[in-house]
Amino acid sequence: MKGHSIADLFASGILLQEVQVKGWVRTFRSNRFLALNDGSTLKNIQCVVDFENTDENVLKKITTGASVSVIGTLVESQGKGQSVEIQASAIEILGESNPEEYPIQPKKHSMEFLRENAHLRIRTNTFSAVMRVRSTLAFAVHKYFQENGFNYVHTPIITGSDAEGAGEMFRVTTFETNKAPLNESGEVDYTQDFFGKETNLTVSGQLEGEAYAMALGKIYTFGPTFRAENSNTTRHLAEFWMIEPEVAFCDLDGNMDLAEDFIKYVLKYILENCEEDIAFLNDRFIKEEKTKPQAQRSELSLLEKLQFVVNNNFKRVSYTEAIDILRNSKPNKKKKFQYPINEWGADLQSEHERYLVEKHFKCPVILFDYPASIKAFYMRLNDDEKTVRAMDVLFPGIGEIVGGSQREERLDVLREKVKAMGIDEKELWWYLDLRKFGTAVHSGFGLGFERLVQFATGMGNIRDVIPFPRTPQNAEF
Repeated sequence: MKGHSIADLFASGILLQEVQVKGWVRTFRSNRFLALNDGSTLKNIQCVVDFENTDENVLKKITTGASVSVIGTLVESQGKGQSVEIQASAIEILGESNPEEYPIQPKKHSMEFLRENAHLRIRTNTFSAVMRVRSTLAFAVHKYFQENGFNYVHTPIITGSDAEGAGEMFRVTTFETNKAPLNESGEVDYTQDFFGKETNLTVSGQLEGEAYAMALGKIYTFGPTFRAENSNTTRHLAEFWMIEPEVAFCDLDGNMDLAEDFIKYVLKYILENCEEDIAFLNDRFIKEEKTKPQAQRSELSLLEKLQFVVNNNFKRVSYTEAIDILRNSKPNKKKKFQYPINEWGADLQSEHERYLVEKHFKCPVILFDYPASIKAFYMRLNDDEKTVRAMDVLFPGIGEIVGGSQREERLDVLREKVKAMGIDEKELWWYLDLRKFGTAVHSGFGLGFERLVQFATGMGNIRDVIPFPRTPQNAEF
């Protein structure tokens, strides 16, 4: 017999037909009512067991966490909260579960406990909902770019360049610990290493993406990136996924248009295709907010936040204008900001970004034309020689979610910036070549996928929106 998914059974309406489902036991009450879930939907399907005609040894093995196969007739449910149920005629135990050892019991667990059991936490309603939304979001990312003429490029995971210039990278080497050969200066001789040079795990596919944009026109990368930042905040991971489009013949205005259109598309897509999971996560978000102090509570529900972004035009504001607004704001004057804004050139923090979005403009905001001193070397220098053609997209509840820029296409200016940053030109010879041979205005941005999933699901910690989080002192699974 061909099996059915539980989602299909709820959607099909094939009453009074024999069906087969396989899944994991959530609960088993009174030796009669079996709640089964197979991951295809948030809903469990109730299987009514004829315990008088079911082997006693089978009944004993129907415990929370066990995997079972159920054959029976799909009928209209007599109970509340479900439209259909299965009158079971045959039950097979596929995999037993010891109820005394199985950690995911049908009760509320702390998020920390679930992180410690990340291999099993997906069996909870919260994490199954989050991961289905994550999957749908990933599909929407590819769907948007493929429908808009972008080519998908797989950029290297192992790289010899630091795109961000932060130096917080994981080294890749075949040298044995404490046995690396040294050169005449007493430094590690990477010419003898596997790649013949010092290499790291990538923090961004941008630089390589630019090379392909300068031939294919419109490209995007969507892959894992890594940062060795010793940060234990709710917003940072050591391994995360980045979405990075690069577009030739596109200036900063076009880049802002692309970012806004892309974000609205993918969020609208999950609103239309993940209704059940979003509704569940919205209820969870509202309950979680009620446990917080009044001052820390969100004014919007999760669903309202998503609609807030999808239905509002993004306000475009220069960094200079934003600094004036923040400097003159009540929180700044009353010293409520943790990081006071005193002068132009300050690097904005999440509290400032959220104030602009949630309090001042009351819509998503795109800040542009940042001070050159706080931005990366590859961003195009403006005529004032103080600012660069950078842009950040700011969201409610999260602050910055997208960072991008018009790239510096002038060879002489880029060389000066590389020199000022103390970067060896020889390391970026191929990147500079792009400005020698058919240079053109081009732009792109980076969007951390987990930040997007976090916003879309309302989860408070970024470690809860990736299957197996990699953070300082944590690579257990």
